[in-house]
Amino acid sequence: MRQSGAKPTPGAGSSHLNTGRALVYLAVCIVLIGLNLRTLYSSFSAILPEITSATGMSAALVSALTTVPVLLLGVCAPAAPSLSRRFGAERVILAAMVVLTAGLAARGLGAAPALLAGTIACGAAIAVVNVLLPSLVKRDFQHRLGTMSGLYTGAICASAALGAGFTHPIYAATESWQFGLFSWTLPAAVVVLLFAPLALRRKPARISKAVGGPSVWRSHTAWQVTIFMVLQAMMSFSVFAWLAPILRERGVDGGTAGLMVAVSILLQVAGSFLAPAIAARCYDQRTINLVIALLTGGGFALSIFGPLELIWVWIAMLGLGQGSMTALALTMIVLRTRDAATASHLSGMMQGVGYGVGSSGTLLVGVLYEGTGTFTAAGVMFLVVGVLGAVFGYRAGRRRIVGEDMQS
Repeated sequence: MRQSGAKPTPGAGSSHLNTGRALVYLAVCIVLIGLNLRTLYSSFSAILPEITSATGMSAALVSALTTVPVLLLGVCAPAAPSLSRRFGAERVILAAMVVLTAGLAARGLGAAPALLAGTIACGAAIAVVNVLLPSLVKRDFQHRLGTMSGLYTGAICASAALGAGFTHPIYAATESWQFGLFSWTLPAAVVVLLFAPLALRRKPARISKAVGGPSVWRSHTAWQVTIFMVLQAMMSFSVFAWLAPILRERGVDGGTAGLMVAVSILLQVAGSFLAPAIAARCYDQRTINLVIALLTGGGFALSIFGPLELIWVWIAMLGLGQGSMTALALTMIVLRTRDAATASHLSGMMQGVGYGVGSSGTLLVGVLYEGTGTFTAAGVMFLVVGVLGAVFGYRAGRRRIVGEDMQS
């Protein structure tokens, strides 16, 4: 496989797991963890009209519940590398999954304070896991970077599809929006039980500080990757928060809208499996990043104001594009770095800034809708975001290594 970037230094990124069985078990756990990282977002939006109808929830609280957890992905992400160095990546991930499970349970209690507190806890926990998963892939799957990047990013996209596709049917079957949200506690709890033996029994190898060299914050390549992440996050979380309401505002019924979102996100899974494997085999990723960003922005805009008769086409474009773009942004972490330490710091930077600034996407959609009464302005915004994503994706896709680009 022709991977973009230089080979790691001796010992860098080598696995501390000395058996194939242990590596397979870790790979399975990584995928299962990924399957729990987006149900928070898509499950809430899938039954948002039912929740607001039953509770009379204010627009301000709805905005907080859709924007704050994305903002926390940025606020909490920079802490993850330091926690990993102190306690070990596996144990930090395990603790974060426990917090995520508790937060998901709190959301199902029904009271607004519990719903907000649970959402905040989930957002903080997901932020930490988001940062550390790529560093585990870089460290333990050095010769399978494309495959493992595709697997865990595909699992993340599948997580969003599960939340979008099953929450409304669960609500319809139980007539309880609280249980519709609470039900996602169960798969998270199962992952905690499965991952705990690996995290607690084994003394985790800690990701050390990078020795020497410039900070990732001074790297041109790191900033290009980060801005690419910002732009994909603006669209990605807007899909989770607003695609179902957009479709319902266009006249699609709740069940069909949930199905459309689930299908779109399932296509994200396909894109997220394929894109990293293709990208890792290319000399560089300029062309694929550019094309995928334009496909995503165009698909989102057309889902808003394109002919309704072709809505499944626009949904398919958006799904394939968004899944590929999300996966490519995360794959840049492992392709633009030499070792797990730098990957961890780049991951913290790009996800901290990426999700912190990218959270503005969901807020801007709400503001534009409130100001104009339609989602058309948001569609124009996503066209612009797609074009900017193409520009910065092209630059991020150049064959450069973070840190070394300052010397070239």
